[in-house]
Amino acid sequence: MPSQTLSLAQTQRLQMVLAPQLRQSLEMLQVPMLELRTMIQKELEQNPTIEELPQDGERVEIEPGSDSPEDNSELNFDEEFEALAKLDDEWRDYYFQNLQTRSYSDDEEDKRQFMLESLQQSESLQEHLINQLNLAGLSEGERQIGEMVIGSIDDDGYLTVLPEALSESTGLDLGQVEDVLHIVQEFHPTGIGARDLRECLLIQLERLDKADSLAARIVDRHLDRLGRKRFQDVAKSLKVGLDEVKEAAQVIGSLDPKPGRVYTDEVATYVFPEIVVQKVDGEYVIIMNDDQLPHVRISRHYRNLLSDKSVKPEVKTYVRERIRSGAFLIKSIHQRQKTIRRIATEIVERQVAFLDNGVSHLKPLTMAQIAAAVGVHETTVSRAVNGKYMRTPIGVFELKYFFTPGIATADGAQVSNKTVKDMIASLVSAEDSSSPLSDQEIMSKLKERGINIARRTISKYRLVLKIPPSHLRKSL
Repeated sequence: MPSQTLSLAQTQRLQMVLAPQLRQSLEMLQVPMLELRTMIQKELEQNPTIEELPQDGERVEIEPGSDSPEDNSELNFDEEFEALAKLDDEWRDYYFQNLQTRSYSDDEEDKRQFMLESLQQSESLQEHLINQLNLAGLSEGERQIGEMVIGSIDDDGYLTVLPEALSESTGLDLGQVEDVLHIVQEFHPTGIGARDLRECLLIQLERLDKADSLAARIVDRHLDRLGRKRFQDVAKSLKVGLDEVKEAAQVIGSLDPKPGRVYTDEVATYVFPEIVVQKVDGEYVIIMNDDQLPHVRISRHYRNLLSDKSVKPEVKTYVRERIRSGAFLIKSIHQRQKTIRRIATEIVERQVAFLDNGVSHLKPLTMAQIAAAVGVHETTVSRAVNGKYMRTPIGVFELKYFFTPGIATADGAQVSNKTVKDMIASLVSAEDSSSPLSDQEIMSKLKERGINIARRTISKYRLVLKIPPSHLRKSL
């Protein structure tokens, strides 16, 4: 058997590697506007040769490169710099052009500022319960048990660790733990600290003075049957009338199965539409919303250092590299905005019927089609639309919303699957609640409109739309 040894060896191979600058350019294309602003601000802090154009819109012209270069290498860099100055002017003209085409009123600006200033960090469920615990007048030992119990409550408001487990893991008396748990269950919101749905609903009914009601008996003994709407079985088992069961079910339906969600610490996500679509003289116009995008330029001070003979060569080398980095940043921003604008323009041109008439006229569209029309790779389109939003006359939509597969109709045309989903939602909303439509019946009605899709596809779309099956939609 040959011996095994460790050794080092050099090999040559060809492989594609993304340069750091190319990685930066792709990242800029992919991130949303607010994240891009953060990236630019970070670059402004790290690169002293770039600066932000004043917010008042003052135009600061950049002079061409030095006419008296110090050496031949400086001459080559001046040629680069002339191209940079042209790029900077184009970017500045682009920025001011969009600034002038915006039609935001003072009232809209005040509303936007008010929204930004009014954002607050909401109180979490844990903080809300601890505040009530501090006011409960408990002893120090009971208070510590209370903190342990509250720490075991999840975001929905349910106790995730049973009192027996808490007692065993801490060595505390089980009776003490249960007594403190009952105190916590009296806190707001009602139903907090329950071990399961049954206990949660019973706590809420007790707080409503309905602990001995028919609704409480149904929750205690027949919650599973109630969830499946088997009212006849519940009425027969409890020996009450069907109407009484239906009335009790309405009471139970008004309770909150997840009381902790009222104080969830999830922060609402705010979107920033980078593209604004307006109808001007019967035509849809694309406007890039650059409110949050800083306009950066190369600092004149550092440009002048390159032509100053008193500056040390190593300083010039550093400044030259920093300016090249800033130039690439400007070029990447310009290219990003140009790419997104071209893609948005192509989308709008293909979805005019949607903008005029709504979801029912959304046309099937793929990223490959847009990529071919714009002249970029499909992955570039995917990066460009990621997390980007468009504000249209009929609402704000994520750019990905417009890319949907097509479904063939009887006449050979193609309709978007979002259009089909909208049709399903419309059929359900207009159905007779005492006799809701089954998936088979929905399939038949869509077939009458020339859309042939399988029943299992309708079932899948119904689940996406969060529409329950027909037997659960049936009225009481």
